[in-house]
Amino acid sequence: MAPIRDRSLTGPLPEIHGHGLHLRPWDAASDSDVETWLHGMRDPEFRRWNTPLRLVTDRTSARESLLARAQSTAEGTSMSFRIADARSGTALGHIGVNEIKYHLKVARVGYWVLPEARGQGVATRALLLAARWAITELGLHRLELDHAVGHDASCRIAERCGFAYEGTLRGAIFEEGRHDAFRDAHLHARLATDPEPDAEPGAGPGSNSEA
Repeated sequence: MAPIRDRSLTGPLPEIHGHGLHLRPWDAASDSDVETWLHGMRDPEFRRWNTPLRLVTDRTSARESLLARAQSTAEGTSMSFRIADARSGTALGHIGVNEIKYHLKVARVGYWVLPEARGQGVATRALLLAARWAITELGLHRLELDHAVGHDASCRIAERCGFAYEGTLRGAIFEEGRHDAFRDAHLHARLATDPEPDAEPGAGPGSNSEA
């Protein structure tokens, strides 16, 4: 299989189907995608657990954020997907395979789910899909996932999807709404050599650390 960094220069990010979901690349030129991104990033529950380095507060900053992600995708360092219902096409959230390090075959996974889509197992289903794709199509060996300590829903989702808890990272992520203070995070990881999760994609709200 050709390295993903070479493939990223010759074609668009693929679309992923399964578990009743459709994952496709975000489109910064789409007003609908921009509105969805803004809605998700301004959600109080998202902001409770995540403090992005660059805040998204309006349509302009939302489009700039999506353009930056498109650039990262073109460079092969991060792959960002819009999560949608496979039948209706309704937007449900976001999942990304980020900080890809080819020489170590490792990356970080992050996601968030729109408020109105929580409680439907979206995070679990999307994480199962994205993890399988990253391992089988990108050839990655290790996928990491972290979330703020206290975000118990993300702990359950991670473990359900085969991401074992590995410990606590001290002062690893920003405090809520601040760039001058830090909080601890739980680290989970899944290896390509781990048994395939036998979890049924079930209900569970959530968003995990996604900068």
